This record gives sequence, structure tokens and C-alpha cells, in this order.
Amino acid sequence: MKGKRMQTRGERRQSKMYQEGANYGRSKKKMAVWKKVVLIILILIIVSVGVLAGAGAWFVSDKLNKINYVDIDESKIEVNEGVELAKTGYRTIALFGVDSRYDDIEDGTRSDCIILATIDEKKKEIKLTSVYRDTYLEIPGRGLDKVNHAYLTGAETSLSALNTNLDLDLKEFVTVNFTSVVDIVDAVGGIKMKITADEVKYINPYIDEINTVTKHNSSHITQPGTYTLDGVQALGYGRIRYTAGGDYKRTERMRDIIMGVFEKAKTMSVSKLNTAADKILKEIYTNVSASEIISLIPQVATYKITDSIGWPYKTEGRTINGVWYGPPITLESNVKRLHEEVFGQADYQVSAKVKEISQKIVNKTGLK
Repeated sequence: MKGKRMQTRGERRQSKMYQEGANYGRSKKKMAVWKKVVLIILILIIVSVGVLAGAGAWFVSDKLNKINYVDIDESKIEVNEGVELAKTGYRTIALFGVDSRYDDIEDGTRSDCIILATIDEKKKEIKLTSVYRDTYLEIPGRGLDKVNHAYLTGAETSLSALNTNLDLDLKEFVTVNFTSVVDIVDAVGGIKMKITADEVKYINPYIDEINTVTKHNSSHITQPGTYTLDGVQALGYGRIRYTAGGDYKRTERMRDIIMGVFEKAKTMSVSKLNTAADKILKEIYTNVSASEIISLIPQVATYKITDSIGWPYKTEGRTINGVWYGPPITLESNVKRLHEEVFGQADYQVSAKVKEISQKIVNKTGLK
């Protein structure tokens, strides 16, 4: 019998980070943060419900026309058999933050932030699910791979991957380029953020890289404290991933940045907000039509954020062919729990497709 292969130091460190991240995600109360995420998602689409409503329908239309709308081919989006019927009364929109340093947000880049916003139209509730970027799933045309790689061939592939692995029927999405954070934060005049000693160790190389790409000249953060970060510094902060909590903490930093923008926007005059809106809205790429967005405005104002989760619930890092992944343990059990918690489907039975993919992951990783 062959003995177990000893993990390398790097693998042990990554495994520890995954466990720390899982513990961190389970123990920390994230409700308030997630409420803020939904609010800012809406802000990014319509800037400010209150301001726009007060300014009149013509103003709403003018701003929405600045969004990059794309009519994707829904026939290319895969959905597992029977799933459509199971989601009556729910509307889920996929939110992608792509890892692009330029303006290529349609394809050819990775979606390092994936959030599923599920609207319960009957109960008027919203639940949010963050899908971790390293999650090991089956990607159409690529086989088993990190879920964030699906966006390399476009939104249709990402939606198909989420649908077939999680038994969903996603058709709508909103995409924002990570580097647009620079423009957005600068548009509101910077945001306040507390930087810890651990974060100071890692933030400056990111600032240097972003300065080079965006041709800015933002300064380093040299000691812990509370700062008003400009766009480059904020994006550098959001890209840190090697502190306690690993990638789980990284996703929280991204949410904190978005909330910082929202809080700052609330203090701005209508004229300044109007100028910021013109800059922010053009950074959005979506297949949700202007009329659909307008129809959501009066609804969402009355909705409550009732829950938020990180998915998969149970995962363990693995190096496969020299690449680090986060396989769900198991895909089948994680999908079952997702449907029970998010869609209220008691004793949910996963599709044959999910069972098939789940077994492939078990066979490849040995995790079950």
C-alpha cells in the first residue's frame, strides 16, 4: 500500500488558510455587510434610488442609457432538466467582478468575485450567496476547473457553469471590472478604511502594480491606521489575500470598499452624485434591460435582506496537477443544502447532472 504523500510547506499554508477562512466565514456575523452589498449593487445600477426617484423618470432613463447593455444568446446557457420548474417565484441575478486590468469585461478574463442575489418575490426577501472563486467545478468546454475560469469565454459560460453545478436557472447577470474601482472611488472623492498591520505588509506591491497599469501615482501605506484611500489604494486593499482568512477575508475587503463608496455617495450633493453617476454607470456590463431595472426600483425598496452565505459550505484545498483548487465536499451535499436554505426546498433532491459532476470531483480529489 502506498503511503500518503506529504504536503509541501506551501500546500500546508494554503490548507491552513482555507480552514481559517472557513472558520472565519462561519463565525463572523456578516448580515450587515451583505445588506450593504445589495444596496451598493443597486447603487451601481441606478446610483441612488432616492436621488433618482426625486429627480424624475427622465433622469433615470438618462443614467440607465449609460450602462453597457448586451443581449446575450440565452440558447447557449445550459440548465439542468427540471430545474426551471423548481424555481417558480424566485429571481436570481449573477453578479461578477472580473479580474481585468483593462476594459475587457465581456470575456477573456476571470470572475474573481461571484455573488448570486436571489429575490423571493412572494416573501419580498433577498438572499445572497458568494461562490468562492477557487471552487472546483465542471466548466462547459473546460472540464473540472476553478469556477472563476468560466468567464474566460464569457457570461454565457459562467451562467452555464453555475446552473449545471448548482441546479440553478440563471439568465441574468451584472459585471463590473475590478479596475473600475479606481474610477469609482476617485469619483466620490476617496473612502475611509482602517488598515491593519498585517494588511500594510501586502498592500504596497498591489499599489505599485495598479499605478503602473492605470498610470496613477498613488502613495504607499506605511503604517496601520485609518486612511482616506484613493482609487488605487482602495483597489490594492481589495486585492490583499494573504492575511488570516485568506480569500474569504479578501472578498470581505471588496465588500467593504463597495460600502465605503455607498456611504460616501450618501453625503454628496445631487450635482456631485450626478457627475459620479456618469462615471460609475459606464463601468457596468449587463443583460438586464433598462425597463427591468426600472421595474425593480419600487420593489426592492420594500425588500429585506434575510440571509447571506459563502458557498460551498464545506471545502478543503487541494493541489491538482500543480494548481490549487477548492473542491466542495461533496458537491451533491453542498447543492442540496443550498436549495434547502436559499430556495426553501425541504429534502431537495439534486439532479442527475449534479450527481454526475459530484462523483467526478470525488474521483479526482478523493474527498467525500
